[in-house]
Amino acid sequence: MRKVCVVTATRAEYGLLKCLMDDIRVDDELQLQVISTGTHLSPEFGLTNQQIEADGFAVSKKIEILLSSDTPIGVSKSMGLAQISFAEAFDELKPDIVLVLGDRYELIPIVTAANIARIPVAHLSGGELTEGAIDELIRHALTKLSHLHFTAMDEYSRRVIQMGEQPGRVFNVGEVGLDNLQRMTLLSREDFEVAIDCKLKTNNLLITYHPETTQEISEIESDFIQILQALDETEDTLLIFTKANADVGGRLINRMIDDYVAENSHKAIAFTSLGQLRYLSALQYVDVVVGNSSSGIVEAPSFKVATINIGDRQKGRVRASSTLDVDVCKKGIQKALLSVYTDEFQSKLKDTTNPYGQGDSSQKVVQVLKNVELKSLKSKLFYDVEY
Repeated sequence: MRKVCVVTATRAEYGLLKCLMDDIRVDDELQLQVISTGTHLSPEFGLTNQQIEADGFAVSKKIEILLSSDTPIGVSKSMGLAQISFAEAFDELKPDIVLVLGDRYELIPIVTAANIARIPVAHLSGGELTEGAIDELIRHALTKLSHLHFTAMDEYSRRVIQMGEQPGRVFNVGEVGLDNLQRMTLLSREDFEVAIDCKLKTNNLLITYHPETTQEISEIESDFIQILQALDETEDTLLIFTKANADVGGRLINRMIDDYVAENSHKAIAFTSLGQLRYLSALQYVDVVVGNSSSGIVEAPSFKVATINIGDRQKGRVRASSTLDVDVCKKGIQKALLSVYTDEFQSKLKDTTNPYGQGDSSQKVVQVLKNVELKSLKSKLFYDVEY
């Protein structure tokens, strides 16, 4: 059986990978290996490895790489630890192919270790743009360190090919995370309220804001203050915060969320991780997704729910008509919130279509993983685009 090693380091990434992992696990020609690392193993970030195991996945290796620091030095040291640890893990597990998703910094040393071990790498979500984060650089570097490419749309496939990747190794499969919408039974309103231990209000906002990693810490703090001030003036509105990830500045944002919720427990709640079921269920009942998470761009449109995308972190990604882009500015955010509730915008929401597809992506990836000739993947030739 062909051994496919899936590496997951964050709650969001795992949520997108889950259906694909299910399909690999049940396929007679593939053997699933799972390496859990990063924030999955951290109590501070919700110890979300427990969710992976609760979903029935046997975790082949748990690799601790996260340091108790989100400074640039701490992040770089974490990457160095990942390089060493994954070299040892790959030598032990001997996968036939390593599969990763996205643009997280810890993936660079992981796929580097795979390359040095002569293990082909399959990368999902290449070719996208996120110009407000250092992830933009990392995503494209991962493309050059990978041998198979699974993209979400033709525009992204063309960009991967433009970077010199062979067209025959680039597959537009759509967004794998949207498979969850077809396979999950989401919570009813009453069950969702029980799950979050809070009653919904007349208006409800789901807020996820990650640091723009191209900024200094002082800028991240001042920006989030603007966001909190804008949200604070909403009336009869429940603010549901999901906390930031382990990027530089993430812990600062999380402390600010905790402080705000402690002072405003009558209208605000916060979660280290909602998990995929509660998060997707929330999209059924909230009016707006606020912040700069990719979920507001990729998943929210399928629920015909508005997204107020703040700042530049998602700059460059294809958007649905349900997305409003605003600068990090109190008045701009408040204006966007008012716009969302107008009859004109609500009417437009009904016609929203998701440019990332509606699912059925995981099986497309599985078919390629089963049938691709692995030996030929180990060498890469640069593809020159003709102008």
